Amino acid sequence: MSKWAYSTEGFDRIVHRIDGVETVTYAIGEGEPLVYFHGGGTFHGFEWVRPLASEFRVFCPYHPNFGESGDAELSGMGDYVSHYEMLFAALGLETFHLCGASMGGHMAARYAAANPLDVDKLALVSPAGLKSDRASIPDFSKVAPQDISAMFVADPAWVAPFWPADPSPEWAVLRARESAAAFASREDLSVTDRALRDGLKSFDRPSLLLWGENDQIVPLGYVPEWQAVLPHAELEIIPGGSHLLLDEFPAAVEALRSFLKG
Repeated sequence: MSKWAYSTEGFDRIVHRIDGVETVTYAIGEGEPLVYFHGGGTFHGFEWVRPLASEFRVFCPYHPNFGESGDAELSGMGDYVSHYEMLFAALGLETFHLCGASMGGHMAARYAAANPLDVDKLALVSPAGLKSDRASIPDFSKVAPQDISAMFVADPAWVAPFWPADPSPEWAVLRARESAAAFASREDLSVTDRALRDGLKSFDRPSLLLWGENDQIVPLGYVPEWQAVLPHAELEIIPGGSHLLLDEFPAAVEALRSFLKG
């Protein structure tokens, strides 16, 4: 069981040392392999994958510098891609479905661009990484700290157990570490935009763009940019959906399952 508000009961905890970095992966279920890349915070856990466990073996690794994985000096998304190339070999994964959300969506797209033959199907959930004239990601330095958590969800009461108003010192340390790691992973947006547009030009695996209608972090204005990069991708917009889409909205999990099984 986790000491946080979510549970890890029923998951296998798998530990590998990858290029000197202790890397923790939680896995659950049986069936086709599905890898999930989390976004810039792990405070809400991976419990949303439980409904998929009857059809997929779902692997949820913690990125280096996040969650239970160790510290690593990684300078950008290219370093994370290299890390995962080694981790997947250690896990015995040759081909698999790949899903990523937000920062993890950017990471998944970069992995798919570099390793297209590894990916059976690609699902990107409100992914970051592209430039847009229609939308922008909020500048959190201009948002009052007490208002930030509500921006990630449709129902603030849903996130309250995971993002407490009066957090423990351990929770605060976790968030500070992950926020610093997420910030450090960012490259110049022009660089990431070009890397994604160039890298995915010939990517032809089945793809899904999954978005929440009311996402306040990576708004719907980014959808046309991703459709230009992945012109054959399916698009599913979840009515009323938030940024923590898979966690808060079962309809999003069902849309993902339908895409992967279709």
